[in-house]
Amino acid sequence: MKENYDLTIDYDDDEPYDNKPYDLVTFARKHGLNMRAAELLLFAKGPSRAACDAAARAFLAAVAAQAMRQSAR
Repeated sequence: MKENYDLTIDYDDDEPYDNKPYDLVTFARKHGLNMRAAELLLFAKGPSRAACDAAARAFLAAVAAQAMRQSAR
């Protein structure tokens, strides 16, 4: 007997992929975030993928800018 260990999630075929909410791990990996940061961004901006992606880019830019300010001291 062959077991099915497929971990994909079935969504409605009627709904475009871009409208489906991110799962935590996928979002964190896509943007290189730790789980807590990803969780906070998804909570604040979800379920819109576009809004979550924009928030992740803004967050990472803010972190990079802060690191630059800290290293300039």
